[in-house]
Amino acid sequence: MLKFLTGGGRMAEAIRTHDWTDHPLGPPEGWSATLKSTVATVLASRFPQCVVWGEHLTTIPNDAFLPILGNKPPALGLPFSTVWAEAWPTIGPIADQAFAGEPTFIEDFPLVVERQGAPENAWFTFCYGPVRDERGTVVGMLDTVIETTGAVLARQQAEVVAQELVHRVKNALSVAQAIAAQTLRGDISLAEARIRLESRLQAMARTHDVLIRTDWREADVETILEHILAPHIDRPGRITLSGPRRVVTGRQTLSLALAIHELATNAAKYGALSRDEGHVALSWTGGRDLPFVLSWHERGGPEVTPPTRRGFGTQILERMLPGDFGGTSALLYPPEGLRFTLTVPQRSRS
Repeated sequence: MLKFLTGGGRMAEAIRTHDWTDHPLGPPEGWSATLKSTVATVLASRFPQCVVWGEHLTTIPNDAFLPILGNKPPALGLPFSTVWAEAWPTIGPIADQAFAGEPTFIEDFPLVVERQGAPENAWFTFCYGPVRDERGTVVGMLDTVIETTGAVLARQQAEVVAQELVHRVKNALSVAQAIAAQTLRGDISLAEARIRLESRLQAMARTHDVLIRTDWREADVETILEHILAPHIDRPGRITLSGPRRVVTGRQTLSLALAIHELATNAAKYGALSRDEGHVALSWTGGRDLPFVLSWHERGGPEVTPPTRRGFGTQILERMLPGDFGGTSALLYPPEGLRFTLTVPQRSRS
């Protein structure tokens, strides 16, 4: 009995046990040859397919179609317009075209469907093809479909990432351009300008190495400092770091890294790091929602005298860094060692 259902999987068994008594199609034994052969073909397919039959749009899905339905009530025997009631104003006219004899193929078609008890955005690539009987009359429709939601969302995410990457590259180039312009300004030799520019760009690159780990959103203060100061630490204890975990934004990460780079470079040339006995203590206080105070304190270097000119490094320390953090800074020159302090009030995080 019902040999056309042989090998049809779960849906074949569901068709056998379904109560077709009062259904417009009637029992499967009495179905037309065209309907039987169409159902047999669909049930044997491993591609998501669904037969939509007659004026009542009776739905007969195959096993591969079931995941597309999600947690919807069993679709077998229901009108296709009922199964997809929430999307019918959109897909109904497409089904009408198929029943009028016009096949339709659409890629990545967006729909709002309800499969898990709530509306959700989904995309489908499908073909609604008319099914004709032996006289050439359209008696049904074959819905061949695959859900492409995952692929569409992945492409959308890739586009966002690409746009964000363009934005970041532009920002990076703008910062590099500003660094170059400021470095080359003033009365310095070409050789000295080259050394300073390469050093600052390398610091910027090391900062990006840190940010890329968190998709450029934020970074931990200690991680930033360790990366920037690594070239200046020639032995244990040369520079000590102490402070609680503190996360700062991507923009703050770059300005903090550049500021520490300027302090370390200056210390290596003229300050505590220019002598074997010199030492730098770098500490910070404040948790996530507490005031943030960062202190740089040099000892053991040559006697300090205030500079006679204010260069790009001073601008970073006194303007760029406190501006990005929404705080204030102090750069002091006591004879025993340079001191720098950044003070950020509570919750002042941009």
